Amino acid sequence: MSEQVIEPILAAKPQTPFQRIVSDFCEDRLAVFGLVLVAAALFVAIFAPLISPQNPFDIGTLDLLDAKSPPGTVSGDGKLTYWLGTDGQARDMMSAIFYGMRTSLFVGFVSVIAALGIGVVVGLVAAYVGGRTDALLMRTVDIMLSFPAILVALILLSILGKGVDKVLIALVLVQWAYFARAARSAALVERNKEYVEAAACLALPPGRIVFRHMLPNCMPSLIVIATITLARAIALEATLSFLGVGVPVTEPSLGMLISNGFEFLMSGSYWISFFPGIALAVAIIGINLAGDHLRDVLNPRNLR
Repeated sequence: MSEQVIEPILAAKPQTPFQRIVSDFCEDRLAVFGLVLVAAALFVAIFAPLISPQNPFDIGTLDLLDAKSPPGTVSGDGKLTYWLGTDGQARDMMSAIFYGMRTSLFVGFVSVIAALGIGVVVGLVAAYVGGRTDALLMRTVDIMLSFPAILVALILLSILGKGVDKVLIALVLVQWAYFARAARSAALVERNKEYVEAAACLALPPGRIVFRHMLPNCMPSLIVIATITLARAIALEATLSFLGVGVPVTEPSLGMLISNGFEFLMSGSYWISFFPGIALAVAIIGINLAGDHLRDVLNPRNLR
């Protein structure tokens, strides 16, 4: 090889795992598109009180004469343009969607994080301890996974009642088993590796072996499952709210907004359900696109 060819090769610095992940994401247009959608959803959710044209749940600011106004209508006092129309209670749909996105994402993120924490502990303990403990925990997981999540959530909410906190409890209880199963599978692979045996020979506490040494090597696959479960949790919460057993009207989510407009579809007021449905689809599609690419970039072979 000539010096002109060799020198650039020698000068090139090897990329770190994080740099490779960022580089891979930038090369995948669908992944970048998904991240843009997720970033947009997070932006409107976090800054909803600042960017919303109206507080849709402040009764004092509503004028019932503006109820069911089509998109692009100017309010009766001429101070506000309803770009996405209004619902049956004269609430600005754009503002309602921003606030609804806030509730939906909050429920999705918190429920997934809580379910991930419970599932990881159960799965790692089952894999490391083994024996009867493993059998007992995994049979419990099998029982949880044998029932449809929506059915279990409906039963729980019929007992607990409506409310964001009640929905969170229901979603955590129907989701933790997925993470427990995945964590156990990943931990069983790590359980018989040399570094775990070496740590056991050094008489390190089991908790330190499990959570400091085994857990970091199990996280890549769990992160991928968490992103997929996040989209599923948002859709499940929207379904429960649409059925009238999720969040109350005073704490609206995208599912509740879709439900509120369902009765007006036949009268031609399509926008009351249509635009919240689009917002829900945008959030779920963005999370799925980003999570699908994470499955590839977080492959252990790519992190070496």
